[in-house]
Amino acid sequence: MTEPTTAAGTSDSAVTWREDFSRVLSPVFGAPQLDLVRGQGSYVWDAAGKQYLDLLAGIAVNALGHCHPAWVAAVSEQAATLGHISNFFTSPPQIALAEKIHEILDLPEGSAVFLSNSGAEANEAALKMARRAGGGGRPIIIAVDGAFHGRTMGALALTAKAAYREPFAPGVPGVVHVPYGDVDALAAAVNDTTAAVFIEPIQGEVGVRRHPAGYLRAARDLTTAAGSLLVLDEVQTGVGRTGSWFAHQDPVIGEGVVPDIITSAKGLGGGMPIGATITVGEANTALLSPGQHGTTFGGNPIACAAALAVLTTIDTEGLLDHARRLGDQLVTELEQIPGVSAVSGAGLLLGVELSGEHPDAKAVAARALEAGFIVNPVTPERLRLAPPLTITHEEIAPFLTALPGLLRPED
Repeated sequence: MTEPTTAAGTSDSAVTWREDFSRVLSPVFGAPQLDLVRGQGSYVWDAAGKQYLDLLAGIAVNALGHCHPAWVAAVSEQAATLGHISNFFTSPPQIALAEKIHEILDLPEGSAVFLSNSGAEANEAALKMARRAGGGGRPIIIAVDGAFHGRTMGALALTAKAAYREPFAPGVPGVVHVPYGDVDALAAAVNDTTAAVFIEPIQGEVGVRRHPAGYLRAARDLTTAAGSLLVLDEVQTGVGRTGSWFAHQDPVIGEGVVPDIITSAKGLGGGMPIGATITVGEANTALLSPGQHGTTFGGNPIACAAALAVLTTIDTEGLLDHARRLGDQLVTELEQIPGVSAVSGAGLLLGVELSGEHPDAKAVAARALEAGFIVNPVTPERLRLAPPLTITHEEIAPFLTALPGLLRPED
């Protein structure tokens, strides 16, 4: 039975679940903020019965919000039909999902989709493809300062933050990080020893940061001239998050760039674990051949059915246009709020930069949680907003009204 609604973390049960968590689960994520028990649409509820507006959506994962009827039906029906078959076999949802990905990316003949279980796994596959394409004569992989590509050893080597990498040194060799936004530095680094350049169209973990105009185009031109691969990590920016199917398809963000490899995850499954490594055209012919890579759960029928439901629903409900229009509206409104100095990102992936001499996004996020809003203090100066693509302005309005007070509680 649900306990009476109280302020977050103040019920007697809060002590119990926190103790239970620390007793049986790894502390690697730190202490959890809430014990969530239910979700519906743009909202979740904790064990004490308190409702929260979810403006993070599982870190850009729950593209359709919580328990969308189409997603629930797809998962339920597939679970009752065929659950797991291993990679010795295929299934209708797996083929249908790959066909849908080909369609939305308008992939040329020869392109292929490799399905895995997460964004890190998608990037691991891309890293192996780059190594394979580069052969012995191209040992260098280039990533950009500020990047986040995952926590597994290969993806970790591509991730820029030293605090993530250094405890596990030595990492995967041959990875070079170049300064953010510096085309000259990128040009100096890319040569005939470069197997691939990995770039996020928008850097999420460093504060939802877009590259300077011309950077992606320069990366494409440089890699093409050097015979290297351009890999776009769209784990966070894909599946409608920025108002296009994938961020690089936006003419402003993507600058007309067509990559050799695209990685996807997060919103693709809408809450089910799935990743995709997508090779574009001729890039596929030089990459992995049978036996060189694999995954037991990749292409799982249930995960594929969930992903297909996500893509189909985004299409039928017009969520690309909705994300684009609502995102533009939110940028305008957020920039007018005292205490906000800038808003970055695109669509429904936004970084809210706080003004003041000593901004404290973590404290703001804590006050927001107490008030019933889930946001992410992605850096000390910035909040990240990545709500469900289905969210409405009416649902977000209370947060916009509350935000001035959350930013300046002394007022």
